[in-house]
Amino acid sequence: MGTAVEGGRSGPRYVQIADEIVQQIRAGVLKPGDMVPSESELVDRYGVSGGTIRKAMVEVRASGLVETRHGKGSIVKDRPPVRHRSSDRFRRSLRQGGKAAYLAESAQSGATAKVSVLYIGPMEAPADAAQRLGVPAGTQVLARRRLYFRNGTPVETASSYLPWDVVKDIPELFAENPGGGGIYARLEDHGHEFAEFVETLQARPASKAEASELALSPGAPVVHLVREARTTAGVVVEVCDTLMAADQFVFEYRIPADD
Repeated sequence: MGTAVEGGRSGPRYVQIADEIVQQIRAGVLKPGDMVPSESELVDRYGVSGGTIRKAMVEVRASGLVETRHGKGSIVKDRPPVRHRSSDRFRRSLRQGGKAAYLAESAQSGATAKVSVLYIGPMEAPADAAQRLGVPAGTQVLARRRLYFRNGTPVETASSYLPWDVVKDIPELFAENPGGGGIYARLEDHGHEFAEFVETLQARPASKAEASELALSPGAPVVHLVREARTTAGVVVEVCDTLMAADQFVFEYRIPADD
């Protein structure tokens, strides 16, 4: 095999290779659920180095058309990512209609959603959650930890922390299924009317443990989102600490232009 030229007038060779793979996906040559050819196969096909193919695959993953799972390689996605409409997802009308936010958004994207409850019970409040709840670190709170699946793939973990004095008389919050509309509907049923939800987002690489839990490649990008649920009385009645596989979500915001 001769030496390949890895650049040219139309751009670096890895960009050309990435564009070709993306076009194969969009044209249906590579169909949803298909494996993208392995690194060694692409090296043989294009006559370039493994480093060039790895750069090309970074570009392909950035297109949002494939997902990379640890030990499995890259797979063509079968559905678009869940559109996370942060401005609308906690509307009272959705709760009253019996729809929890994640399930409603997954349904809108055409995905099959599943929620697995990992833990429900008392826990000492982590320092960050305690600060947001306005209680001393180590104060007993109710913790609800969930793992969310999309089309059978784990895409999100969420840990909710709620003040014990708020939840102790709401038995539904100790159940795996708190009923239609989720925990926010049950809190409002018991007089905790919401005024706003405040979210803080940070994009970063996944830790080794996080990548394992979400079946991601080591160092894959994740979005760390922390949400405070505030009532009309000015009380934070839930802090939700969420970690999302970045390639599985699109975040959409509506920002009013008036005062």
